[in-house]
Amino acid sequence: MKLVTYTKDGKEQVALYIDSKLYNVNELNSALPADMATLLLQWEENSALLRTAEAAIISGTANVAGIDFAGANLLAPVPHPTSCRDGYAFRQHVAAARRNRKVDMIAEFDQYPIFYFTNHNAIQGPGEIPVMPDHLK
Repeated sequence: MKLVTYTKDGKEQVALYIDSKLYNVNELNSALPADMATLLLQWEENSALLRTAEAAIISGTANVAGIDFAGANLLAPVPHPTSCRDGYAFRQHVAAARRNRKVDMIAEFDQYPIFYFTNHNAIQGPGEIPVMPDHLK
């Protein structure tokens, strides 16, 4: 299942992406929220409804027409995340860096997820990224 956030009539919407088309989830089932944050907060309830909607699209029984993906105004998949974690590094990178320093690989790398928090307010979708003019000098 692939979920996409896009704008429709100036409002954020969530869609299922199937065969290069977007299907608005709220139009497929009015019980599904129109925004990604609410959809994710209530994932246990919504995931079953989404799977049913996806099956209806694939079987051709859905009563909603898809829109072309290429013409959609896409946003970040989760436009306003409450936090963002970034993985520390690939295992191979850490192993190579430690080998270069002539130290053994740390066992903890495989025991715990190693990540750091990054700025969740910096999440951008496709298209132009706004940059302050002073940063371009």
